[in-house]
Amino acid sequence: MANPVAWFEVHGKDRAKLSSFYQQLFGWKIDSNNPMNYGMVDTGAGDGAIGGGITGGDEPWVTIYVSVPDLDAAVADATRLGGKVVQPPEDVPGGPRIALITDPEGNRIGLMKPA
Repeated sequence: MANPVAWFEVHGKDRAKLSSFYQQLFGWKIDSNNPMNYGMVDTGAGDGAIGGGITGGDEPWVTIYVSVPDLDAAVADATRLGGKVVQPPEDVPGGPRIALITDPEGNRIGLMKPA
């Protein structure tokens, strides 16, 4: 499949509360034992499952990340098609290169080039 959905994030003001909610609701394992205190989600679905994370922020939202072969080109295409850049491409320490855009209606979408 070209450009699959490869990651999701759930953002909210109370990361611990969100982690507890999703652990209890879905049985997900969430590990925040990392330098960024980022809740790495293991859905238990095995190979081929979409990974995810729970993180804090000022506003609640859910972001899906689409894997692209050329992050800079995808950001340029999104802009050309009427989207806006929310977060320009940047490297995640020890992880992928990511960017955030909005579509023409304002929906936030993540783009990622795996490490």
